[in-house]
Amino acid sequence: MCSAWPYVNSVPHIGTFMHLLSADVYARYLRMKGEDVVAVSGSDEHGTPIEVEAMRRGVDPREITDANHAIILRLLKEYLVDALYYTRTESPTHVEFVRDFYRKVEERGYVFKKDVEMPFCPRDGIFLPDRFVVGTCPYCGYENAKGDQCDRCGKLLEPTMLINPRCAICGSTPEIRTTSHWYLDLPKLESALVDYISSNDRLPDNAKNSSLRLLEEGLRPRALTRDNKWGIPAPFRGAEGKTIYVWMEAVLGYLSAVKELGERTGHPEMLDAFWKSSDARPVCFIGKDNVPFHTIIFPALLMASGEGYVLPWQVSSTEYVTMEGEKFSKSAGVGIWMDKALRVADGEVWRFVIMYMRPESRDANFSWKEFARIVNAELNDNLGNFAHRVLTLAHRRYGSGAPSCGTAGPLASTASSALARYLDYMDSFRIRDAVRVILELSAAGNERLSSEKPWETLRTGGQEVDGILCGYLSALDAIAVMLSPFMPRRARSLWRMLGRTGDPEDSRAALPDSPRGPLMKPTTLFTKVPDSPEDLQRLYEGTKI
Repeated sequence: MCSAWPYVNSVPHIGTFMHLLSADVYARYLRMKGEDVVAVSGSDEHGTPIEVEAMRRGVDPREITDANHAIILRLLKEYLVDALYYTRTESPTHVEFVRDFYRKVEERGYVFKKDVEMPFCPRDGIFLPDRFVVGTCPYCGYENAKGDQCDRCGKLLEPTMLINPRCAICGSTPEIRTTSHWYLDLPKLESALVDYISSNDRLPDNAKNSSLRLLEEGLRPRALTRDNKWGIPAPFRGAEGKTIYVWMEAVLGYLSAVKELGERTGHPEMLDAFWKSSDARPVCFIGKDNVPFHTIIFPALLMASGEGYVLPWQVSSTEYVTMEGEKFSKSAGVGIWMDKALRVADGEVWRFVIMYMRPESRDANFSWKEFARIVNAELNDNLGNFAHRVLTLAHRRYGSGAPSCGTAGPLASTASSALARYLDYMDSFRIRDAVRVILELSAAGNERLSSEKPWETLRTGGQEVDGILCGYLSALDAIAVMLSPFMPRRARSLWRMLGRTGDPEDSRAALPDSPRGPLMKPTTLFTKVPDSPEDLQRLYEGTKI
């Protein structure tokens, strides 16, 4: 289980953090089913944006990445992302793994040296790779395209392809000079990549179609090295002073992180078990802008290594999250950053909201109005209200004793059906749809409560109320199980109120068939947030309402 490695030049926003949450949620889900799972990610520390920022500040790049890595570690704890092993590209294990990996790729004839013309800034005295140079995209005309990829159309670029290029540091017009770089011979792998992508029916349409279009256009050799100082030293013969291009080493973190975790836990076989075994199923959670690197570049590298690594089994890519229709921009103050978000609600609530909004087929628009609706109407008034009503009635009937459930009411079969749909959605990586199944079941429970009015039967002492209540309790069992990957603490609290022992994560994703233990007195699961978008924005900004 792999999440895109967040680039640590700033605090992550929702769009970046979503992939970490997706991997954590899915790892919890698979463990709940009894699967053997490893989930990994880490801080992507190298590359030009951080080096440019360090040059502007006059500090060492490591100073920036150390600070931001520490922030992300704190945020992961706040958002309960603990099913995920999180490391960094400055890890000695990663550095050693990358250098050894590329030595093997070179030995197998997939790396060659080439003299190339590159933009050179005479004012700063450096070559301008990747994001050191900006200009107009030759494909779509976007005026602020970076030297490695256009943020608007997603096309992969080279710095010399930009129209009207300019230095990202000082803004001056660069000169074209000759330098040497080492390239991955992608055309040698084109046929194998077409077979891999064409035959992988699990890839989402957005990832599969865009990848096949790139292959139809024909692949070109891809530069592996850069003239950056901040990065992993290239291991190729004669490549002294060069570093590995950040994208070409960050994707290898999916392997090096598993190796590192195995070393730290005393399981050196872990890398082979999860990346070479015939039944291994690597899954990558990424954004759509990273698709080419995960469906083409990463598989190509795995093939070229000759090490027998399995290729990504699934690349679960999402569309963009916008803020009130605008693209996230830290400089423009547009977006939701994960440190400030905790002023509005706790990490578990955000986990649920972000997965509820997960843009799996089209862009999702975040608004404070929709956030308030999800928290207040869906979590509090729907799910929380159903749980509290049922548990209050059950506590009136049984006190702190254990209900005796023989034949459960009709809601029990509805719960079984909901759980089956949930499992189908999750297995298909339709996480957003799975979240909605939880809320649909609680809504069905609330409707049945209103129509059956079991409190009236309780007053008259009718025995038929036991079957009805047990049906409601079965629905809450299912809700606790389904909620567990998304809101593990609240699911555990609900589980205990239902008289269940252990943890819903140990349920094997099935309704329990053991007798229910004594019920606990119900407590409130959720708290409402202000309905006003203006008030929520003020909370987010840290000002008083």
